[in-house]
Amino acid sequence: MKYRMLGRTGMNVAEISFGAWAIGGSWGEVDDQQSMAALHKAVDVGVNFFDTADVYGDGRSEKLIAQLRRERPGETIYVATKAGRRLDPHTADGYNAANLTAFVDRSLQYLEMDALDLVQLHCPPSAVYDRPEVFEALDNLQAQGKIKHYGVSVEKVTEAIKAIQYPNVKTVQIIFNIFRQKPIDAFLREAGAKHVGVLARVPLASGLLTGKITRDTEFAADDHRNFNRYGQAFDVGETFSGVDLDAAFNALDGIAPMVPPGWTMAQFALRWILMFDAVTCAIPGAKRPEQVVDNAAAADMPPIDQDVMESTRVIYDTYIKPSVHTRW
Repeated sequence: MKYRMLGRTGMNVAEISFGAWAIGGSWGEVDDQQSMAALHKAVDVGVNFFDTADVYGDGRSEKLIAQLRRERPGETIYVATKAGRRLDPHTADGYNAANLTAFVDRSLQYLEMDALDLVQLHCPPSAVYDRPEVFEALDNLQAQGKIKHYGVSVEKVTEAIKAIQYPNVKTVQIIFNIFRQKPIDAFLREAGAKHVGVLARVPLASGLLTGKITRDTEFAADDHRNFNRYGQAFDVGETFSGVDLDAAFNALDGIAPMVPPGWTMAQFALRWILMFDAVTCAIPGAKRPEQVVDNAAAADMPPIDQDVMESTRVIYDTYIKPSVHTRW
């Protein structure tokens, strides 16, 4: 495993870290014992950064990570969680000091921590980024010692660029993968200039970039790849990166020959992300130990040839860009 500094946080984190949405729910059947095995395997292979949220299984994911911390005393385990999506309705007005404090207090309890390493606003409405009082509330939570650092998780590149104008926003979590290349255009450069940590989420496009999903794959009723396929529950960009499946499979046909011998497509997709120096880490999810091992190996793969990188851009421009580039 290799490590990169997470912006100005002082946390040196694994290039391939662990996204804990799947072990909370919304990805079909999940078994807590198997999830714990995956979490332990992640620590075994050098992962030290775990990204979760209070709404992943209504706290289930946070509690599993708390168990991991108990069972691996002495290990360096950084935890990032998120706040805001418990709001109902999910409105900009809900992002106030009282609610944010309540969300942070709940996560402190569930994660069994005295101070949260990193709290991220959880894909709030765009209007939140025009409200300095929201970030002042986070400053106050930091002054109280409840959080060490804060950042944002965003849907749109424009939101990411707005967010990093606030001086204490130290991280941005954004969808970035071969199917979502817009962050390359401006955001990564600005984030690098401001020394903001960048967490690449949905790095495998909800499994499409593993090469294991086919046109005939069916998903369980409680899997967001079924119930949110058209954005019925939350932003459609979170599911398959918002890409039309016919276009995605055409693109995958072009990507498959680019994968070097001995690599899995998932490793290729993750290593592609790490080719961008402004990115701190990718946070693929995993429900089984073998998935963790496969993902983590991407950090040790050699750089992808520049001509191959350019070819992935051509694939993106041809099949994916027309339907996604202007939306997020």
